[in-house]
Order: sequence, then C-alpha cells, then structure tokens
Amino acid sequence: MKSLTNKRILLGVSGSISAYKAPDIIRRLQDLGADVRVVLTSGGSKFITELSLQSISKNKVHYNLWDKEAELSMGHIELAKWADCILIAPASANIISNIASGKANDLLSSIVLASDAILMIAPAMNQQMYKASFLQNNLTLLKTNGASIITPDSGVQACGDIGLGRLPESSDIANQVADQFQTTQLSGKRVLISLGATVEAIDPVRFISNYSSGKMGMALVNTCIEMGAQVTCVYGNINTSLNYKATNIQALSAEQMYESILSQAHQYDLFIACAAVCDYAVKNPYEQKIKKNGENLTLELVPNKDILADVCKLEQKPLCIGFAAETQNTLKNAQLKLKNKSCEAIILNDVSTPEIGFNSDENQVVFISQKQQKNIAKNSKIKIAKNILEIFINEFL
Repeated sequence: MKSLTNKRILLGVSGSISAYKAPDIIRRLQDLGADVRVVLTSGGSKFITELSLQSISKNKVHYNLWDKEAELSMGHIELAKWADCILIAPASANIISNIASGKANDLLSSIVLASDAILMIAPAMNQQMYKASFLQNNLTLLKTNGASIITPDSGVQACGDIGLGRLPESSDIANQVADQFQTTQLSGKRVLISLGATVEAIDPVRFISNYSSGKMGMALVNTCIEMGAQVTCVYGNINTSLNYKATNIQALSAEQMYESILSQAHQYDLFIACAAVCDYAVKNPYEQKIKKNGENLTLELVPNKDILADVCKLEQKPLCIGFAAETQNTLKNAQLKLKNKSCEAIILNDVSTPEIGFNSDENQVVFISQKQQKNIAKNSKIKIAKNILEIFINEFL
C-alpha cells in the first residue's frame, strides 16, 4: 500500500471546471496519511468555494498574496517551506504559463518560486488548449526544470469535446504523489535507528529523563523506509507515532536500549543513534514511592554505558551516524564527539534554541564528517532527515 504518512501536501487549485474535484483529491491524499493545505487562485474560486475546501482539509485556505495578517510572518515563504510537495490540480493553462515564465503575480506562483518542494502539475483544460504548441512548450520547460507532469485523461469534456485534457481520477493523482517519495537509494540496506528519550527510574513513580520527543528519529525512520531500507526502530519515551512498516522495539531505560542495540547492531548496514540517552542513572532506585519528609534527598548517579561508542567498537560494525545535542561550544563539542566515538558522521543540533530544540517540528543541524562540514538550514524534520541521508549516502554509500 502506498503511503503519504507525515507528508505535507500543498494543493493549488486553479481556474478550471475540474476544480470541483479538489475536495475528493484532498480526501484521497488524506487517506494515504497526508496533511493537506490549499491555495486557491482567483480563477479557482469561480468554480469551488473556500469554505468547502477548508471543511475537507481542516486547514485555513490561502488565496491572497497581499493578506496583511499572513505576510506579517512572511506567509507565502512559510507555506513554501512547509510543503514537501506542491500539487497543482487542476492546473489551468494560465497558471502553467505563469509558472513556466517564472512569474510571481499571485500567491500560488510566488510559493512555487520560493519552494524547493517537489512540484507536480495536473493540467485540466479543453482538449484543443491542451494540444496547443504554446501549452506543450510550457509543460516541456517545466519538466526540464524538475516538475512532474500528471498526464490528463482522454474522454468527453464539459464543453462536449472529446480528447486529452480531463483531470485524472483523484485516487490516481494521490497515488502518483505518493510515488514521488519512493526511492531506491537505500534499497537492500538494513538500518537500525534509536530514538526518543530514555527513562531512568528513581522510584516506582518518578524518573530522570529529558525533553526528546522522538520526532527527528521518526523522520529518519520514515525517510529510510521511503528510500527502500529495511528499518528497525528502538525507541524510548516518545511523543510521535510509530511507523508500522518498521520493526519497532521499545527500550525505556538506557540499559534496555544498550542491550537491545548491541545484541543486533552487527546485523545492520547503518546505525543512526538519534535517541537522547540519559548520561546517568540512579544507582539504587527505591522499590517504594519516596515519601516527602521535609529533609534533603541525595541520589547517587552512575554513568550509563555509551551505546554509540560501543557499537563503533564492534568487530563487525555498521556505518554509524551520531547526534550531538549541544547548548554551548556547539561545533567544538560535536567535533570532539565525532573523534571520540569513531563514527562516520555526527549531526550537530543546537537544542538551546526552542524552535529547533527538543519537541519542535522543525530543526536546523550541521552534518559533520572527517571530510566535510555542511549546514542544513532550518526546515521541517522530515526534510532535514532527507538532507542528512542524502549527504551521508553521497559520501559513504
């Protein structure tokens, strides 16, 4: 079954009578797991209402480039960054011409120019318009620049003509969108990923842990699966959904995570240590709940085993990517970690910044290896994961 789980699809609805199909396209994308937002052009609004699209998508519909409220936060730029894929369906001859010409005279064309997301265009128009050399030249130019064109269906059109130009079935469009995220870059590879926070017991009701949500690790899990890998996910305390296509193993404490990972790491091609493992555990956890008596309480902490370092020492070791969550001297500390752990790469994450720290939906990292140091700009964690893996694959696989 195809999937768009955790994918952000920006649907552009332009001026074609096929715009009436937009709500069903939204439904079919949602059925595959996508989060859908809609940009409605002025032409599109002649055929479908903002309210109907908002009701189905469960998100605000965007239509005005000059919306003062939205542009206070650079709304069109935020939408451009938000999207994993921009799908224009239906795409009129006018919007195709605007995008091919590099115009930014409305919200949708401005978003396309400002985004590095996958661009998919589903033309829908009169069969003679579709055959016109000007239109075909524009489509060829768009394909040359990386856009994917969804071929229209042939049949009886609203005007009574017969020929190519009908918008394909909504389910076909959704499936073609899902196909854009399936690659073979990790085909045949086995990947082991740790994620989330470990939990170190103090007594039966209290524990030591950290703010990690597991979102960055799960983005890596999802991306590795999309790239064709067989993935095992060893997770601690998380605030995100598991991917059922992975083999999921819960390991709440650092000791449990250590045993789970070290017992099987030699079977994998790549190990990504994304979990926020507590450096220390309580030496002697209390068997019963500690009762407050007004006196100070002293806990003796002992260091936990170093999972990444010990995996890197295995005789039959996988390639290893570690994460360095730092708050000060970030680059120096990450470079030192790369050297001390003897792993192939370290991903530096400055968690002192709230919007890219623990439990956020976005991140901004630095990929560090012996050969390179590459900044990955702030973006959604799924896009960050894709960038990390593409850089790593290019250098090591």
